[in-house]
Amino acid sequence: MTAGGLTRTEVTVAWTLDKILRAARKHGASDVHLVRGVAPLLRLNGEIQPVKGEPLDEPTLRNLVEELLPRSKREQFEKEWQICFSCFWKDLGRFRASVYYHGGCPEMAIRICESSVRSAEELRLPPIIAELTRLRSGLILVTGPTGMGKTTTLNYMIDVINRERRAKIVPIEDPVEYVHENIRSVIVQQEVQTDVHSFQDALRHVLRQDPDVIVIGEMRDLETIETALIAAETGHLVMATLHTPDSVQTLHRIYSVFPANQQNAIIMQLSGCLQAVIAQKLLPRADGKGRVLACEVCIATSAIRNLIRERKEHQIYSEMQMGRKFQMQTMDNALLELYQTGEITYDVALSNAHDPDFIRRRTGPSKKSGPV
Repeated sequence: MTAGGLTRTEVTVAWTLDKILRAARKHGASDVHLVRGVAPLLRLNGEIQPVKGEPLDEPTLRNLVEELLPRSKREQFEKEWQICFSCFWKDLGRFRASVYYHGGCPEMAIRICESSVRSAEELRLPPIIAELTRLRSGLILVTGPTGMGKTTTLNYMIDVINRERRAKIVPIEDPVEYVHENIRSVIVQQEVQTDVHSFQDALRHVLRQDPDVIVIGEMRDLETIETALIAAETGHLVMATLHTPDSVQTLHRIYSVFPANQQNAIIMQLSGCLQAVIAQKLLPRADGKGRVLACEVCIATSAIRNLIRERKEHQIYSEMQMGRKFQMQTMDNALLELYQTGEITYDVALSNAHDPDFIRRRTGPSKKSGPV
């Protein structure tokens, strides 16, 4: 194996995985990065910061990988050279680990999973999110770049359904980051590579399990999207994530993965079953104490559905700006509100805006900013 085996080395190391993970929990880190040549790195408030201590060398990293991976995962890693899975670490809770090779040396990125489901107030989610969970069918999409809280929002939505009604909820995840207990609903969490081979395989069979709600950790390809649309239009509530930055690009991404001769049919399906798109960004607070959520909400009103059918996605943003009575909100309006309440800086608002001139016009000509 050219990338090197995982034979445990006979060395004394200062770093142990338990010590690193405890420090991450203590400091409220969202992620841990274990990379050769530097001390362990924690992502705090969106920024990577090193922990004080000795740099990690290859023997130490091999010992940390040995400490993390059970035998079955170790064999899979040695065969495939990369692996992503979740685990429960002693009394510290659940973690999602991605182990990979870099220059023949194993390295790790570890996501610190939520230990409990936070409330809408804590997450700063708008009230419409809870209202959407009361729908009985259709497609709800939560979108945004990696690390913007999409999975956290999905888990909040699952929890609302779990507490409010009797339903069967089937989340398909890669991997499971938070384990839900049955309250009023029955929740069957299926993990890719543990319970099912892939999202596609799971979705092919999930409709035979009599689900009320289907949760898809990520809509990655044509087959997954196609099956999700079918489920959403046949009486199931489907909630899923996409790595798209806003509502308009989300809609374009969905139908553009299909061949040209199928796109019209997919657009008709999408316009009929879509309920909402929620686009998220986690932004640094102006006081430097953590991050705050900026949330765009597009509700599939009859006007929005018509624009989707007519392939006039470029007009959707204007429709959202006029849709306050439906609790719609553009990302620019969310940014403006956060700036006006002092929660983010002017530069952060500008650099994340769809239309920076909108922010400039609403804040007056005298406002100065740095380069964006």
